[in-house]
Amino acid sequence: MAYSVKKDMAGWGKFPIESCYVYRPETMDDLRIALGDDAVDSQIVYGLGRSYGDTPLNKDAGVIRFDQFNHMLGFDEESCVLTCEAGVSLDEIINVFLPRGYFLPVTPGTKYVTVGGAIANDVHGKNHHVDGSFSEFVLSFELMLASGEVVTCSREENSELFWATVGGIGLTGIILRASILLAPVETSYIKATYERARNLDEAFEKFVENDHNYKYSVAWIDCLSSGDKLGRSVLMRGEHARVSDLTSKIREPLVSPRKLQLMMPVNAPSFALNYWTISTFNQLYYSMYKDSNKIVDVTSYFHPLDAIDDWNKLYGKKGFVQYQAVFPKVNNPKEGIRKMIERLSSEKRSSFLAVLKSSGPANEGMLSFPMEGYTLALDIPIKDDGLFVMLKDLDELVLSYGGRVYLAKDSTISPETFRAMYPRWEEFMKVKNEVDPEGRFSSSMARRIGLME
Repeated sequence: MAYSVKKDMAGWGKFPIESCYVYRPETMDDLRIALGDDAVDSQIVYGLGRSYGDTPLNKDAGVIRFDQFNHMLGFDEESCVLTCEAGVSLDEIINVFLPRGYFLPVTPGTKYVTVGGAIANDVHGKNHHVDGSFSEFVLSFELMLASGEVVTCSREENSELFWATVGGIGLTGIILRASILLAPVETSYIKATYERARNLDEAFEKFVENDHNYKYSVAWIDCLSSGDKLGRSVLMRGEHARVSDLTSKIREPLVSPRKLQLMMPVNAPSFALNYWTISTFNQLYYSMYKDSNKIVDVTSYFHPLDAIDDWNKLYGKKGFVQYQAVFPKVNNPKEGIRKMIERLSSEKRSSFLAVLKSSGPANEGMLSFPMEGYTLALDIPIKDDGLFVMLKDLDELVLSYGGRVYLAKDSTISPETFRAMYPRWEEFMKVKNEVDPEGRFSSSMARRIGLME
Protein backbone atom coordinates (compact mmCIF):
# COMPACT_ATOMS: atom_id res chain seq x y z
CA MET A 1 0.00 0.00 0.00
CA ALA A 2 1.15 3.56 -0.67
CA TYR A 3 0.44 6.89 0.86
CA SER A 4 -2.24 9.08 -0.56
CA VAL A 5 -1.46 12.52 -1.88
CA LYS A 6 -1.20 15.19 0.74
CA LYS A 7 -4.38 16.00 2.58
CA ASP A 8 -5.18 19.03 4.73
CA MET A 9 -6.04 17.91 8.25
CA ALA A 10 -6.95 19.51 11.55
CA GLY A 11 -8.02 18.61 15.06
CA TRP A 12 -11.46 19.41 16.44
CA GLY A 13 -10.69 23.10 16.88
CA LYS A 14 -9.85 23.39 13.16
CA PHE A 15 -6.61 25.13 14.12
CA PRO A 16 -4.01 24.64 12.86
CA ILE A 17 -4.71 23.12 9.44
CA GLU A 18 -1.72 21.17 8.10
CA SER A 19 -0.90 19.01 5.09
CA CYS A 20 -0.12 15.41 5.99
CA TYR A 21 0.37 12.13 4.14
CA VAL A 22 -2.52 9.90 5.15
CA TYR A 23 -2.24 6.12 5.38
CA ARG A 24 -5.16 3.76 6.01
CA PRO A 25 -3.83 0.34 7.04
CA GLU A 26 -6.14 -2.65 7.15
CA THR A 27 -3.84 -5.32 8.59
CA MET A 28 -0.88 -5.62 10.94
CA ASP A 29 1.36 -6.05 7.91
CA ASP A 30 0.06 -2.74 6.55
CA LEU A 31 1.00 -1.08 9.82
CA ARG A 32 4.54 -2.42 9.63
CA ILE A 33 4.84 -1.29 6.01
CA ALA A 34 3.76 2.21 7.03
CA LEU A 35 6.30 2.36 9.83
CA GLY A 36 9.08 1.27 7.49
CA ASP A 37 8.18 3.58 4.62
CA ASP A 38 11.09 5.92 3.91
CA ALA A 39 8.86 8.30 1.95
CA VAL A 40 8.14 10.07 5.25
CA ASP A 41 10.38 10.50 8.25
CA SER A 42 7.77 9.95 10.98
CA GLN A 43 4.23 8.81 11.81
CA ILE A 44 1.47 9.61 14.28
CA VAL A 45 -1.88 7.86 14.76
CA TYR A 46 -5.07 9.86 14.10
CA GLY A 47 -8.19 8.40 15.72
CA LEU A 48 -11.51 10.25 15.54
CA GLY A 49 -9.92 13.69 15.52
CA ARG A 50 -11.32 14.96 18.82
CA SER A 51 -8.01 16.28 20.12
CA TYR A 52 -8.34 20.01 19.63
CA GLY A 53 -4.99 21.27 18.34
CA ASP A 54 -2.00 19.67 16.62
CA THR A 55 -1.68 16.57 18.83
CA PRO A 56 -2.81 14.20 16.01
CA LEU A 57 -1.17 16.13 13.15
CA ASN A 58 2.18 15.54 11.46
CA LYS A 59 2.96 18.31 9.00
CA ASP A 60 4.60 17.07 5.78
CA ALA A 61 4.89 13.59 7.32
CA GLY A 62 2.74 10.54 7.98
CA VAL A 63 -0.63 10.19 9.68
CA ILE A 64 -2.05 6.72 10.28
CA ARG A 65 -5.84 6.51 10.29
CA PHE A 66 -7.02 3.70 12.56
CA ASP A 67 -10.51 3.20 11.13
CA GLN A 68 -10.15 -0.53 10.40
CA PHE A 69 -8.93 -1.53 13.85
CA ASN A 70 -12.26 -1.24 15.64
CA HIS A 71 -13.30 -4.72 16.75
CA MET A 72 -14.40 -5.87 20.18
CA LEU A 73 -12.56 -9.06 21.04
CA GLY A 74 -14.05 -10.35 24.27
CA PHE A 75 -15.88 -9.53 27.49
CA ASP A 76 -15.71 -11.31 30.84
CA GLU A 77 -18.94 -10.62 32.73
CA GLU A 78 -17.55 -11.86 36.03
CA SER A 79 -14.57 -9.47 36.03
CA CYS A 80 -16.24 -6.77 33.86
CA VAL A 81 -13.15 -6.72 31.61
CA LEU A 82 -13.57 -5.73 27.96
CA THR A 83 -10.81 -6.48 25.46
CA CYS A 84 -11.01 -4.54 22.22
CA GLU A 85 -8.94 -3.02 19.45
CA ALA A 86 -7.77 0.52 20.03
CA GLY A 87 -9.93 1.95 17.24
CA VAL A 88 -13.17 1.07 19.06
CA SER A 89 -14.94 4.26 20.15
CA LEU A 90 -16.43 5.00 23.54
CA ASP A 91 -19.72 5.51 21.71
CA GLU A 92 -19.61 1.92 20.43
CA ILE A 93 -18.85 0.59 23.90
CA ILE A 94 -21.81 2.50 25.37
CA ASN A 95 -24.16 1.33 22.63
CA VAL A 96 -23.23 -2.33 23.11
CA PHE A 97 -22.81 -2.55 26.87
CA LEU A 98 -25.15 -0.02 28.47
CA PRO A 99 -28.25 -2.08 27.52
CA ARG A 100 -26.48 -5.01 29.23
CA GLY A 101 -25.92 -3.04 32.44
CA TYR A 102 -22.37 -1.71 32.04
CA PHE A 103 -21.01 1.80 31.57
CA LEU A 104 -17.62 3.43 31.15
CA PRO A 105 -15.97 4.08 34.53
CA VAL A 106 -14.54 7.34 33.09
CA THR A 107 -15.80 9.27 30.10
CA PRO A 108 -14.72 12.69 28.77
CA GLY A 109 -17.13 15.29 27.42
CA THR A 110 -17.52 13.45 24.10
CA LYS A 111 -18.08 9.77 23.44
CA TYR A 112 -16.54 10.05 19.97
CA VAL A 113 -13.09 9.12 21.24
CA THR A 114 -11.25 5.88 20.54
CA VAL A 115 -9.94 3.65 23.29
CA GLY A 116 -6.42 4.25 21.97
CA GLY A 117 -6.95 7.99 22.04
CA ALA A 118 -8.39 7.82 25.56
CA ILE A 119 -5.21 6.08 26.73
CA ALA A 120 -2.78 8.23 24.73
CA ASN A 121 -4.35 11.40 26.18
CA ASP A 122 -5.27 9.83 29.53
CA VAL A 123 -8.71 11.42 29.35
CA HIS A 124 -10.62 12.35 32.47
CA GLY A 125 -14.24 13.13 33.25
CA LYS A 126 -16.58 14.55 35.83
CA ASN A 127 -15.48 11.98 38.43
CA HIS A 128 -11.72 12.52 38.53
CA HIS A 129 -11.93 13.71 42.15
CA VAL A 130 -13.29 10.24 43.03
CA ASP A 131 -12.04 7.76 40.44
CA GLY A 132 -9.08 9.33 38.64
CA SER A 133 -8.55 9.27 34.88
CA PHE A 134 -9.18 6.66 32.18
CA SER A 135 -5.88 4.87 32.79
CA GLU A 136 -7.01 3.82 36.28
CA PHE A 137 -9.27 1.31 34.54
CA VAL A 138 -6.81 0.13 31.87
CA LEU A 139 -5.42 -3.27 32.86
CA SER A 140 -3.07 -3.71 29.90
CA PHE A 141 -2.53 -2.87 26.25
CA GLU A 142 -0.50 -4.14 23.31
CA LEU A 143 1.85 -1.61 21.77
CA MET A 144 3.53 -1.79 18.36
CA LEU A 145 6.97 -0.25 18.57
CA ALA A 146 8.79 1.56 15.76
CA SER A 147 10.63 -1.70 14.98
CA GLY A 148 7.31 -3.47 14.32
CA GLU A 149 7.66 -5.54 17.49
CA VAL A 150 4.52 -5.84 19.63
CA VAL A 151 4.89 -5.73 23.42
CA THR A 152 2.37 -6.02 26.23
CA CYS A 153 2.31 -3.16 28.73
CA SER A 154 0.72 -3.11 32.18
CA ARG A 155 1.53 -1.98 35.69
CA GLU A 156 3.46 -5.21 36.15
CA GLU A 157 4.90 -5.81 32.66
CA ASN A 158 6.91 -3.09 30.90
CA SER A 159 5.57 -0.71 33.53
CA GLU A 160 7.78 2.26 32.54
CA LEU A 161 6.56 1.99 28.96
CA PHE A 162 2.97 1.67 30.25
CA TRP A 163 3.22 4.96 32.15
CA ALA A 164 5.06 6.70 29.30
CA THR A 165 2.30 5.70 26.87
CA VAL A 166 -0.53 6.75 29.22
CA GLY A 167 -0.86 10.44 28.36
CA GLY A 168 2.13 10.12 26.00
CA ILE A 169 0.23 11.63 23.02
CA GLY A 170 1.06 8.72 20.71
CA LEU A 171 4.84 9.13 20.76
CA THR A 172 5.87 5.74 22.15
CA GLY A 173 4.11 3.50 19.62
CA ILE A 174 0.78 2.36 18.24
CA ILE A 175 -1.73 1.06 20.77
CA LEU A 176 -3.26 -1.97 19.08
CA ARG A 177 -5.67 -3.37 21.66
CA ALA A 178 -6.47 -2.92 25.32
CA SER A 179 -8.19 -4.61 28.24
CA ILE A 180 -10.28 -2.18 30.27
CA LEU A 181 -12.69 -2.41 33.18
CA LEU A 182 -16.34 -1.47 32.75
CA ALA A 183 -18.63 -0.42 35.61
CA PRO A 184 -21.92 -2.21 36.41
CA VAL A 185 -24.97 0.09 36.48
CA GLU A 186 -28.68 -0.48 37.12
CA THR A 187 -29.97 2.14 34.68
CA SER A 188 -29.00 4.41 31.81
CA TYR A 189 -29.88 7.48 33.89
CA ILE A 190 -28.18 9.90 36.25
CA LYS A 191 -29.74 11.27 39.43
CA ALA A 192 -28.59 14.86 39.00
CA THR A 193 -28.58 17.85 41.33
CA TYR A 194 -28.47 21.35 39.79
CA GLU A 195 -27.44 24.27 41.94
CA ARG A 196 -26.69 27.87 40.99
CA ALA A 197 -23.83 29.89 42.44
CA ARG A 198 -23.96 33.69 42.31
CA ASN A 199 -20.21 34.08 41.77
CA LEU A 200 -16.88 32.24 41.88
CA ASP A 201 -16.57 32.44 45.67
CA GLU A 202 -19.92 30.73 46.13
CA ALA A 203 -19.10 28.13 43.48
CA PHE A 204 -15.90 27.16 45.29
CA GLU A 205 -17.72 27.02 48.62
CA LYS A 206 -20.22 24.57 47.15
CA PHE A 207 -17.46 22.46 45.59
CA VAL A 208 -15.62 22.21 48.92
CA GLU A 209 -18.76 21.50 50.92
CA ASN A 210 -20.36 18.85 48.73
CA ASP A 211 -18.00 17.41 46.13
CA HIS A 212 -17.16 14.39 48.29
CA ASN A 213 -20.87 13.49 48.36
CA TYR A 214 -21.12 13.03 44.59
CA LYS A 215 -19.46 10.67 42.13
CA TYR A 216 -19.80 13.22 39.33
CA SER A 217 -19.26 16.94 39.70
CA VAL A 218 -18.92 19.77 37.20
CA ALA A 219 -19.89 23.41 36.88
CA TRP A 220 -20.68 25.60 33.90
CA ILE A 221 -19.17 29.06 34.42
CA ASP A 222 -20.14 32.38 32.88
CA CYS A 223 -16.74 33.79 31.89
CA LEU A 224 -18.12 37.10 30.65
CA SER A 225 -19.78 38.17 33.88
CA SER A 226 -18.00 40.74 36.03
CA GLY A 227 -18.18 42.55 39.37
CA ASP A 228 -19.96 40.64 42.11
CA LYS A 229 -21.30 38.24 39.45
CA LEU A 230 -17.86 37.24 38.19
CA GLY A 231 -17.72 33.47 37.78
CA ARG A 232 -21.41 32.86 38.38
CA SER A 233 -22.04 29.18 37.83
CA VAL A 234 -24.41 26.28 37.56
CA LEU A 235 -23.14 23.23 39.44
CA MET A 236 -24.25 19.86 38.09
CA ARG A 237 -23.54 16.92 40.39
CA GLY A 238 -24.81 13.38 40.07
CA GLU A 239 -24.81 9.65 40.73
CA HIS A 240 -25.90 6.69 38.64
CA ALA A 241 -29.62 6.28 39.22
CA ARG A 242 -30.91 3.01 40.62
CA VAL A 243 -34.09 1.39 39.36
CA SER A 244 -35.83 2.56 42.54
CA ASP A 245 -35.00 6.19 41.64
CA LEU A 246 -36.89 6.08 38.33
CA THR A 247 -40.48 7.10 37.74
CA SER A 248 -43.06 4.67 36.47
CA LYS A 249 -42.89 6.36 33.06
CA ILE A 250 -39.46 4.81 32.47
CA ARG A 251 -40.30 1.19 31.70
CA GLU A 252 -36.92 0.10 30.33
CA PRO A 253 -34.26 1.31 32.79
CA LEU A 254 -31.26 0.42 30.62
CA VAL A 255 -32.60 1.79 27.35
CA SER A 256 -31.61 5.39 26.64
CA PRO A 257 -34.32 7.59 25.12
CA ARG A 258 -33.98 8.34 21.43
CA LYS A 259 -32.90 11.87 20.68
CA LEU A 260 -33.12 14.01 17.59
CA GLN A 261 -29.63 14.33 16.11
CA LEU A 262 -29.02 17.89 14.98
CA MET A 263 -26.48 18.92 12.38
CA MET A 264 -24.30 21.95 11.77
CA PRO A 265 -24.02 21.70 7.97
CA VAL A 266 -21.77 24.72 7.33
CA ASN A 267 -19.40 26.97 9.22
CA ALA A 268 -21.20 29.72 11.10
CA PRO A 269 -20.44 33.26 9.89
CA SER A 270 -17.61 34.90 11.81
CA PHE A 271 -19.89 37.49 13.39
CA ALA A 272 -22.29 34.89 14.86
CA LEU A 273 -20.25 34.22 17.99
CA ASN A 274 -19.29 37.50 19.59
CA TYR A 275 -19.33 39.10 23.01
CA TRP A 276 -22.97 40.14 22.73
CA THR A 277 -24.41 36.86 21.44
CA ILE A 278 -22.49 34.75 23.94
CA SER A 279 -23.26 37.16 26.78
CA THR A 280 -26.97 36.78 25.93
CA PHE A 281 -26.62 32.99 25.78
CA ASN A 282 -24.90 32.94 29.17
CA GLN A 283 -27.66 35.01 30.75
CA LEU A 284 -30.35 32.69 29.36
CA TYR A 285 -28.42 29.56 30.36
CA TYR A 286 -27.96 30.76 33.94
CA SER A 287 -31.62 31.77 34.20
CA MET A 288 -32.80 28.44 32.78
CA TYR A 289 -31.38 26.38 35.62
CA LYS A 290 -33.02 26.57 39.04
CA ASP A 291 -31.87 24.63 42.08
CA SER A 292 -33.42 21.23 41.49
CA ASN A 293 -33.07 17.45 41.39
CA LYS A 294 -33.70 15.63 38.13
CA ILE A 295 -33.38 12.24 36.51
CA VAL A 296 -31.54 12.68 33.20
CA ASP A 297 -30.25 10.19 30.65
CA VAL A 298 -26.51 9.57 30.48
CA THR A 299 -26.09 11.24 27.08
CA SER A 300 -27.68 14.49 28.26
CA TYR A 301 -25.51 14.51 31.37
CA PHE A 302 -22.14 13.41 30.00
CA HIS A 303 -22.20 14.26 26.29
CA PRO A 304 -24.69 17.06 25.56
CA LEU A 305 -22.74 18.48 22.60
CA ASP A 306 -22.63 15.11 20.86
CA ALA A 307 -26.29 15.76 20.00
CA ILE A 308 -25.02 18.20 17.34
CA ASP A 309 -23.00 16.74 14.47
CA ASP A 310 -19.97 18.91 13.65
CA TRP A 311 -20.72 21.35 16.45
CA ASN A 312 -17.22 22.76 15.99
CA LYS A 313 -18.54 24.58 12.92
CA LEU A 314 -20.38 26.90 15.30
CA TYR A 315 -17.06 28.72 15.71
CA GLY A 316 -16.72 29.58 12.05
CA LYS A 317 -14.09 28.94 9.41
CA LYS A 318 -11.17 30.22 11.52
CA GLY A 319 -11.95 27.70 14.22
CA PHE A 320 -11.26 28.00 17.92
CA VAL A 321 -8.86 26.97 20.63
CA GLN A 322 -9.76 25.08 23.73
CA TYR A 323 -7.65 26.04 26.70
CA GLN A 324 -7.80 23.78 29.73
CA ALA A 325 -5.60 24.37 32.74
CA VAL A 326 -5.35 22.77 36.16
CA PHE A 327 -4.52 24.80 39.27
CA PRO A 328 -3.14 22.69 42.14
CA LYS A 329 -5.09 22.61 45.37
CA VAL A 330 -2.09 23.67 47.45
CA ASN A 331 -1.57 27.00 45.63
CA ASN A 332 -4.81 28.94 46.07
CA PRO A 333 -6.52 27.70 42.88
CA LYS A 334 -9.52 30.01 43.30
CA GLU A 335 -7.29 33.06 43.01
CA GLY A 336 -5.64 31.74 39.85
CA ILE A 337 -8.96 30.87 38.24
CA ARG A 338 -10.36 34.27 39.21
CA LYS A 339 -7.47 36.01 37.46
CA MET A 340 -8.05 33.89 34.35
CA ILE A 341 -11.75 34.74 34.23
CA GLU A 342 -11.03 38.42 34.86
CA ARG A 343 -8.67 38.42 31.86
CA LEU A 344 -11.27 36.84 29.59
CA SER A 345 -13.99 39.18 30.83
CA SER A 346 -11.87 42.32 30.44
CA GLU A 347 -10.87 41.41 26.88
CA LYS A 348 -14.40 40.27 26.04
CA ARG A 349 -12.93 36.97 24.79
CA SER A 350 -16.16 35.06 24.51
CA SER A 351 -16.40 31.47 25.75
CA PHE A 352 -19.84 29.99 26.21
CA LEU A 353 -18.39 26.56 26.95
CA ALA A 354 -16.50 27.18 30.19
CA VAL A 355 -16.31 24.21 32.52
CA LEU A 356 -14.95 24.04 36.08
CA LYS A 357 -14.17 20.68 37.68
CA SER A 358 -12.34 19.42 40.72
CA SER A 359 -9.60 16.85 40.19
CA GLY A 360 -7.99 14.27 42.43
CA PRO A 361 -4.34 13.29 42.89
CA ALA A 362 -2.05 12.82 39.88
CA ASN A 363 -1.26 9.30 38.70
CA GLU A 364 2.07 7.88 37.50
CA GLY A 365 1.64 8.93 33.87
CA MET A 366 4.76 10.87 32.92
CA LEU A 367 2.82 13.31 30.73
CA SER A 368 -0.63 12.86 32.26
CA PHE A 369 -2.49 16.11 32.85
CA PRO A 370 -4.60 16.03 36.04
CA MET A 371 -3.31 16.89 39.49
CA GLU A 372 -5.19 17.51 42.72
CA GLY A 373 -6.93 20.84 42.37
CA TYR A 374 -9.37 22.49 39.97
CA THR A 375 -9.48 22.65 36.19
CA LEU A 376 -11.01 25.32 33.98
CA ALA A 377 -11.69 24.58 30.30
CA LEU A 378 -12.48 27.34 27.80
CA ASP A 379 -13.55 27.34 24.15
CA ILE A 380 -12.44 30.61 22.55
CA PRO A 381 -13.13 31.59 18.91
CA ILE A 382 -10.14 32.69 16.87
CA LYS A 383 -10.89 36.29 15.87
CA ASP A 384 -7.49 37.97 15.79
CA ASP A 385 -3.83 37.54 16.74
CA GLY A 386 -4.51 39.16 20.10
CA LEU A 387 -5.88 35.81 21.26
CA PHE A 388 -2.44 34.22 21.06
CA VAL A 389 -0.89 37.04 23.07
CA MET A 390 -3.50 36.43 25.74
CA LEU A 391 -2.91 32.66 25.71
CA LYS A 392 0.79 33.22 26.31
CA ASP A 393 -0.09 35.40 29.29
CA LEU A 394 -2.45 32.70 30.56
CA ASP A 395 0.38 30.15 30.30
CA GLU A 396 2.51 32.36 32.56
CA LEU A 397 -0.40 32.74 34.97
CA VAL A 398 -0.92 28.98 35.16
CA LEU A 399 2.81 28.42 35.69
CA SER A 400 2.92 30.97 38.49
CA TYR A 401 0.42 28.81 40.40
CA GLY A 402 2.27 25.56 39.68
CA GLY A 403 -0.33 24.34 37.19
CA ARG A 404 -0.28 23.08 33.63
CA VAL A 405 -2.35 22.94 30.44
CA TYR A 406 -3.83 19.80 28.89
CA LEU A 407 -1.82 18.65 25.86
CA ALA A 408 -4.87 17.06 24.21
CA LYS A 409 -6.39 20.54 23.92
CA ASP A 410 -3.33 22.69 23.46
CA SER A 411 -2.13 24.32 20.25
CA THR A 412 0.21 27.10 21.38
CA ILE A 413 2.52 26.40 24.36
CA SER A 414 6.28 26.81 23.88
CA PRO A 415 9.03 24.26 24.67
CA GLU A 416 10.04 26.23 27.76
CA THR A 417 6.47 26.33 29.04
CA PHE A 418 5.95 22.62 28.36
CA ARG A 419 9.10 21.63 30.26
CA ALA A 420 8.14 23.77 33.23
CA MET A 421 4.61 22.37 33.30
CA TYR A 422 5.61 18.74 32.79
CA PRO A 423 8.76 18.20 34.90
CA ARG A 424 8.86 14.47 34.10
CA TRP A 425 9.47 15.11 30.39
CA GLU A 426 13.08 13.93 30.59
CA GLU A 427 11.97 10.68 32.19
CA PHE A 428 9.47 10.30 29.35
CA MET A 429 12.13 10.97 26.70
CA LYS A 430 14.43 8.37 28.23
CA VAL A 431 11.76 5.71 27.73
CA LYS A 432 10.86 6.99 24.26
CA ASN A 433 14.47 6.98 23.08
CA GLU A 434 14.86 3.39 24.26
CA VAL A 435 11.88 2.11 22.23
CA ASP A 436 12.08 4.59 19.33
CA PRO A 437 15.76 5.57 18.92
CA GLU A 438 15.25 6.92 15.39
CA GLY A 439 12.23 9.05 16.30
CA ARG A 440 9.79 7.33 13.93
CA PHE A 441 6.85 8.46 16.06
CA SER A 442 6.50 12.23 15.98
CA SER A 443 3.85 14.89 15.53
CA SER A 444 3.46 18.58 14.92
CA MET A 445 2.84 19.04 18.64
CA ALA A 446 5.92 17.00 19.61
CA ARG A 447 8.11 19.26 17.50
CA ARG A 448 6.37 22.44 18.65
CA ILE A 449 6.89 21.71 22.33
CA GLY A 450 10.47 20.55 21.81
CA LEU A 451 10.11 16.82 22.41
CA MET A 452 11.25 16.10 18.86
CA GLU A 453 13.42 18.01 16.39
